[in-house]
Amino acid sequence: MTKRDYYEILGVSRNASPEEIKKAYRKMAIKFHPDKNPDDKASEDKFKEAAEAYEVLGEADKRSRYDQFGHDGLRNAGSGFHEMNMDDIFSQFGDIFGSAFGGFGGFSGSSRGGQRRKVNRGTNLRVKVKLTLEEIATGVEKKLKVNKFINCTTCKGTGAKGGSSYHTCTTCHGTGQVTRVTNTFLGQMQTASTCPTCGGEGQIITDKCPACFGNGVEKGEEIITINIPAGVSEGIQLSVSGKGNAAARGGISGDLIIQIEEEKHAHLQRDGDNLIYEHYLSIPEAALGTTIEVPTLEGRAKVKIEPGTQSGRILRLKSKGLPTINAYGRGDLLVSIIVWVPRSLSKSEKDLMESLLGSENFRPNPNSKDRGFFERMKEYFHS
Repeated sequence: MTKRDYYEILGVSRNASPEEIKKAYRKMAIKFHPDKNPDDKASEDKFKEAAEAYEVLGEADKRSRYDQFGHDGLRNAGSGFHEMNMDDIFSQFGDIFGSAFGGFGGFSGSSRGGQRRKVNRGTNLRVKVKLTLEEIATGVEKKLKVNKFINCTTCKGTGAKGGSSYHTCTTCHGTGQVTRVTNTFLGQMQTASTCPTCGGEGQIITDKCPACFGNGVEKGEEIITINIPAGVSEGIQLSVSGKGNAAARGGISGDLIIQIEEEKHAHLQRDGDNLIYEHYLSIPEAALGTTIEVPTLEGRAKVKIEPGTQSGRILRLKSKGLPTINAYGRGDLLVSIIVWVPRSLSKSEKDLMESLLGSENFRPNPNSKDRGFFERMKEYFHS
């Protein structure tokens, strides 16, 4: 199914401020909240869709990537709330609802059981991946060995010895929050805060795992396979959801952030989606014409040089550049011709050159039909 535009989902313009986006999401989430629309699958889908849109537009890096490349730019960003359970959404964005449900930012009993337990979240990891221009041209699958915190192999991430040594917190009775009533001149005021006994988790470990001491995580490594789309460029960041550090006691793992770096090519330079190659011609080759070979990302290509080719001329090989990410088409390979003037001459070569000084054909003629470098570049970019 084709994804809808995130700005359209939240009903905001593309230049909306972070505050406007947050306000729009809160409005949508309250409207389609499961507590307000019990057993309504359509409302639940819209609730998840709005959460997915806010997860991207509410974070500066992801919003920038989405604005530049659309949904394809988030291919590895892990955005997909239709595959997450509702508690994951509430744990990440529950603070946005304020007192709309459950009185204190929690959620009422119809779908949440009257509880708002704290869900731990692991930290994000960042890795750099170097790509050649050939890999960028086609897209590539990379396998990364990442050192990180993983779920404890002894207790399976629970933090408890044997995986079941828990009891419900007697202070908050498993809700993760404590409620206080204060008498004021305006009447009674209720406030809710994180339970100080269980730290908001609603349960307490009675017998901690001896391997992780109750944290539920340990140092380890993981082989992670990522698919990098064609056309990426230096500095682009991709995100793989849930592949960062594991969270304490079975919480939500962080994300793996992949920063793209480009390896320098031996012959080609990148300019956006175009590639540039500089080729040097001798004076006789430029005057008489010749056929040259230029490197491309697929091999070598033959290019005919017309007699009288001037230094600075740019030849274009269409669609021999890089693909445009999130769009159809490719850039071009631009061959910049430079006529090489020798720095030293033998006596016979010098005599030959001196004999040509009086020739009409060897006198510069700037008023001829040959255009200058800037005119040629202007013509290329407007063609």
